[in-house]
Amino acid sequence: MKRAIATIAITILFSTLVGAQTHYAQEFLHKQPPRVPDYMVFAGDTVRFDRNDYYERMDRELISFTYMHTNTTLMLKKSDRYFSQIVPILKREGIPEDLKYLMAIESNLDPKALSSAGAAGLWQFTKATAQTYGLEVTAEVDERYSIEKETLAACKYLKTAYEKYGDWMTVAASYNAGQAGISRRLSDQKQKTALELWLPEETARYMYRLLSVKMLFENPTLFGFYVDDSDKYPYIPPKETVTVTSTITSLVDFAISHGTTYRKLKEENLWLRDSKLTVKPGKSYKIIIP
Repeated sequence: MKRAIATIAITILFSTLVGAQTHYAQEFLHKQPPRVPDYMVFAGDTVRFDRNDYYERMDRELISFTYMHTNTTLMLKKSDRYFSQIVPILKREGIPEDLKYLMAIESNLDPKALSSAGAAGLWQFTKATAQTYGLEVTAEVDERYSIEKETLAACKYLKTAYEKYGDWMTVAASYNAGQAGISRRLSDQKQKTALELWLPEETARYMYRLLSVKMLFENPTLFGFYVDDSDKYPYIPPKETVTVTSTITSLVDFAISHGTTYRKLKEENLWLRDSKLTVKPGKSYKIIIP
């Protein structure tokens, strides 16, 4: 009798454990990637996926974003903080809001990002390109890390490219490969849009990554990601912004005199690349006080 009861108990326990394991697996099993839509509208332009090559390229990027767990989750959490600063500038400069997704492709919304090729900031400008578009890049000041100034520089680039191509997908391709390279390929291959070009793999994927990341931010649950608004990192406006017209010999002392710490000051002003700030005659800088 005791043996029978023990056998029944073990059977029940085993069934319970198996059931719990199955429930756990179902609960945490990542969803399948979203299906490729019939079409997408990006910055007012319609991209259709009714051709095998378009469909398969888009499918590849949807799969990629679905399983980039860490980067994707962090981007979703950071989105409110950076988009809330970027979008007003894009609108003011006449750039479609969808172009904000270039930042996600370029830097994963990491304002400290620095590539192996030396491209820096949210918009990933190289030193040469940054200086071409009016950004200061020195040992003490690197405006590629200034959210406002690098975004304004990006707007200049995007406007110039759109005037040349009249197509935002081609503009996006040029942001990755350079206008000279895209213009040469358009001419050599006798095409009007970068979507029809034979391109290096990175640039060929870039346009579809841009479309995929728009889908991701607009509907993350399709990709199996659940980030509540309460989980997103907020943008906290600065306590004040100080205009500096003379040299600061110690940013540590400057921070303390304004009721903050050197660490917080540097975090809010990533463009300050040294512990001092030399201000030349007639020059001024705006420093955020957190």
